[in-house]
Amino acid sequence: MSLASKLALVTGGGRGIGAAIARRLAAEGARVVVTGRSVDEIEAVAREIGGVAVRADLGDRGSTDGLIVAMRGLGRVDVLVNNAGIAESAPLAKVTDEAWDRMMEINATAAFRLCRALLPPMVEAGWGRVINLASNAGITGYGYSAAYCASKHALVGFTRAMAIDLARTGVTINAVCPGWVDTRMVAEASERIAAKTGRSTDDARGALAKMSPQGRILAPEEVAHLVAMLASDLAGGIHGQAIVIDGGQVMK
Repeated sequence: MSLASKLALVTGGGRGIGAAIARRLAAEGARVVVTGRSVDEIEAVAREIGGVAVRADLGDRGSTDGLIVAMRGLGRVDVLVNNAGIAESAPLAKVTDEAWDRMMEINATAAFRLCRALLPPMVEAGWGRVINLASNAGITGYGYSAAYCASKHALVGFTRAMAIDLARTGVTINAVCPGWVDTRMVAEASERIAAKTGRSTDDARGALAKMSPQGRILAPEEVAHLVAMLASDLAGGIHGQAIVIDGGQVMK
C-alpha cells in the first residue's frame, strides 16, 4: 500500500483517530500535513512522523480558507482525509441553533469546502483519494444526538453524491463510519453517562463497549488501517461507499 511521493492532508490530526491515520499514512510513505486547532498537538504529531503542521479551526471559515491557501503552497494534495469532527449530546428541545450550526460546519461543511477547493488538481492529475470520517451515526439514528446524526448523515450523502461526479476521473471518495473508538470522545461520553446515572466511568465505558456484538471499543489504529487501504492504488474500485467499522453494531 505504498504511498511514496503522495501528499496527504489529515484534518483533526493532532490526536485520536486523526493522529493514528497520520502515523499510518506516513508509515506507508506519504508526506503528511497534519491540521487541527491545537498547535501543540499537531506539531507533536508532525515531528513524530516527519510531516508538516498547519493550524486550522474548521469551525471558522476564514481559518479553513487559510488552510486551503497553505495547502496550495505545498503542492497538489493526493490524499484528503476529512477527519475533523465534534460530538455534542442533548435532547432535541435543548439543541441550540449555535450547536446545530457548529456541528454542521465542522462535521460536514468543512469537508465540502475542502473537497471543492482541493479536488480539481486531483481530477486533472487523474488520481486522488478522499476519505471522509463519518460515523455509524451517519448510517442509523441515536437518541440525544439529532445534530450529530444529521451532520454525519450529511457527510455520507455528500460522499455518495460526489462519487457519481468523480466516477470516471481516477479519484475515489469514500466514507469510513466508525462506532466507539478509544479516543477522547469515549472518555467524555463515559463521564457524561457516569454523571447522569451515578455509575462509575468504568461501568459507563463498559456499557458503550457492549453496544458492539464484539463487546469492545475499537483502537484508533484499526480505523487508520482501513483508511490506508482506501488510499492505496489497489482500492481504486472501492468508490462511493460508507464502510462501517464498529464490530458489527450496525449491519447494513
